[in-house]
Amino acid sequence: MIKLFGVTDTDYTSNGDRVIIPLKARIHKEDNGSFYLELETDISYVDDLTDGRIIIANTPQGDQAFRISNVEKTKTKIQLKAWHVFYDSKNYVIQDSYVVDKNCNDALDHLNNATDNPSPFSTLSDVGVVDSYRCVRKSLYEAVNTVIQRWGGHLVRDNWSIKIMNSIGADNGVVVRYKKNLKDITCTSKWDNVCTKLMPVGRDGILLDETYLYSDIQYPIPHTKVVSFQPSISVEDYKDDKGKLDEDAYNKALITDLRAQGYAYLKQHSVPEVNYTMKANLEKVTDIGDTVEVIDEPLGIDIITHVISYDYDCILKQYKELEFGNFTQKLSNLVGSVTSNTQNQIEANNQTLTVTLSQQLSEAQTQIWNALGSSYCIYEGDKILIVDALPKEDAHNVIMINSGGIAFSQNGINGDFQSAWTIDNVLNMQKINVINLVADMIKGGTLKLGSNLNQNGQIEVYDEANNLIAELNKNGLKMYGSDGGYIVMNSDVGFAGYDFTGAKVYWVSGDEFHQKKSVIEEEITLCNRMRFIPITVKNGDTVTNDGIGLVSVGE
Repeated sequence: MIKLFGVTDTDYTSNGDRVIIPLKARIHKEDNGSFYLELETDISYVDDLTDGRIIIANTPQGDQAFRISNVEKTKTKIQLKAWHVFYDSKNYVIQDSYVVDKNCNDALDHLNNATDNPSPFSTLSDVGVVDSYRCVRKSLYEAVNTVIQRWGGHLVRDNWSIKIMNSIGADNGVVVRYKKNLKDITCTSKWDNVCTKLMPVGRDGILLDETYLYSDIQYPIPHTKVVSFQPSISVEDYKDDKGKLDEDAYNKALITDLRAQGYAYLKQHSVPEVNYTMKANLEKVTDIGDTVEVIDEPLGIDIITHVISYDYDCILKQYKELEFGNFTQKLSNLVGSVTSNTQNQIEANNQTLTVTLSQQLSEAQTQIWNALGSSYCIYEGDKILIVDALPKEDAHNVIMINSGGIAFSQNGINGDFQSAWTIDNVLNMQKINVINLVADMIKGGTLKLGSNLNQNGQIEVYDEANNLIAELNKNGLKMYGSDGGYIVMNSDVGFAGYDFTGAKVYWVSGDEFHQKKSVIEEEITLCNRMRFIPITVKNGDTVTNDGIGLVSVGE
């Protein structure tokens, strides 16, 4: 049943203001991602389905509330997208709040209680990780996404309840098998990180006696990698009471530890990372996070994975599409939180900017994550080198860290380190591309805004109460007064002042200055020839009249 409620309703136990008979009603839900309802119905509901109202739809997890947006109307039907009420958290702002050494549950409570208006949400988490987070001028939505990034866990949205849980879903014995129920399906596989033959490299470049380790799974072509590992053992455990190191025992332990880490790496990376999108209804699936065993004989895959997204038909009460796989989770939700603030403002007029920004963020995050399996750390006593290949002489990308700071090279260990961050707080770079910059003061020669990257430059100035007092953009300069009036300077109007109603009160037209009212405190000079000045007429000590006198310039 699809029920319609008012904008501010929070009790959904009744049938609401009206029951909607839909032509189409489909839920889309992702793990730590989008959660929305797409609804299509006939035109008879045109006066009821308006922006901001709440729709209650049945989902596999029970009735959930979605807020209407993006209503489209034709002569015969209405189409709309309604986002889960969790996204109302974008409307609650945290000015400045500091979470210090708290677990995830306490962090959520702290941030939820720090919003400008009282938050309508309740929060809960079972993630025991302890961390800190300084939240400055962010929405509650952005804060929750940052908590997920730092503390980990899965976002659970249940009407006005926000939860972050260590694990979600259930194991109902669902098995998807090739040529059985693995039919109408799209499979995306990544072989970049597959490794069946490994050369583990330990601290100071130590190698195993056998040099290579092999996985139980082998393919027609070799998948060989060289991977560096940091010891998971402590040197202190191999010292006697006097602090003398048993080097033989410690070196043997390092080799044993390196071998164990190598086999663990092979176990994790001996099969490709695979995502499946299935257009079918698996009746035993109950929610995001449910366990699914995938058996794909042609790929040699038998993996335990989890549901990461679904499309659910509210009318037929069955899944239409399921996605599950073993891809490593990336920073997609961080990207979403960064772009969500500006998306509504720019998508209608500046789609190019959205595409460019999202593409750059995506490329940046992909570059960093993909490098995790091909980075090697070398300790050389007076410095640390992070390189992209071993031996270090073959490396191209190099990061060098020592007591002087951090330096970057793309020309090897002896190349030209053109970018550096020195210990005396100097950031020396020939080119800096910043997605989001927060600073107390910026000094420089030329500040260039706009260009083909972000289309139109913009500057906004706020007072201490976070009120917008001035902005400079493609429409020129606009300054706001406390009484609601404002001043505009641009190529269209020239220079003009407006009152709080938007009526023009003074302006420049060509070489003429126009104004509705004027107050002159001392005098007016015309054409550099005549002056209007105030005069006082007296009879003895008695003032008989005040007025204006007209005199020539120079008198």
